[in-house]
Amino acid sequence: MTEATRRLCICADDFGMSAGINSAVFDLAEQGKITATSGMVHRDAWEEGAKVLKLIDPARLDVGLHLDLTRPALAGGPEPGLLGLLARTYTRTVFAPGLQADIREQLTRFEDAVGRAPAFVDGHRHVHQFPVVRELLVEEIARRYAASPPWIRNTAPGAQHGPDRLKARVIHALGGAQLAALAAQRGIPMSSRLLGVYDFSGDMQRHEQRLSEWLAACRTGDVLMCHPSAGILPGDPHGGARLREYAVLRGLVLAASGGIALAPLSRCLSRPS
Repeated sequence: MTEATRRLCICADDFGMSAGINSAVFDLAEQGKITATSGMVHRDAWEEGAKVLKLIDPARLDVGLHLDLTRPALAGGPEPGLLGLLARTYTRTVFAPGLQADIREQLTRFEDAVGRAPAFVDGHRHVHQFPVVRELLVEEIARRYAASPPWIRNTAPGAQHGPDRLKARVIHALGGAQLAALAAQRGIPMSSRLLGVYDFSGDMQRHEQRLSEWLAACRTGDVLMCHPSAGILPGDPHGGARLREYAVLRGLVLAASGGIALAPLSRCLSRPS
């Protein structure tokens, strides 16, 4: 690998949400098309999927916790809207002891299933950066993994275009800078920028174009998030987009002269001293 090579982490989110998502993750990891996945420990397909996930060499795949604070009230039901959680966290009226217990319990469930600490932590719908959540999460990571803390996903926008650029900025504005400051204070490493933000619209050709743009813009330390699935989960509003993402990623070819190598972020991240 030359000094000019950019090392990119492609992370498949939502592992454990469905068997189709798990299947896509296993396939893409085996092909070397992704280098990280983040799991939802309270979803229906987590426990069975984790039995296989724990057998994958950690040197090839970062396995992290996808902090899930908007899970359905009933298994297989619809997710609640995000506005309620946003309102409670931004007004700081959320029940902090309950939230703290939830964060701790999700980390414990991850450890019990995978047999090790998460390589990183991010958030389903980016909830890990919300007020109150970020403070409790950073404190728990610092307490629990003092010797070698997992990295946290940064939501700082990468290169985006059109409506995707606005969405990326809005996501980061929900607490990304504050989370980065807290992590730095506690010596917890973070990724650099977040690529892969889009509105889940378009056909295969459009997604191929988006992926090419993200790859062209990437820098070492960035995370390119994706949401692939080999099947559609009933009621999933992004089911079609997941199938397209999976198909496009399966066809991904990185030319040797392209200056990009895929790697788990934990292998190329500078940790704060």
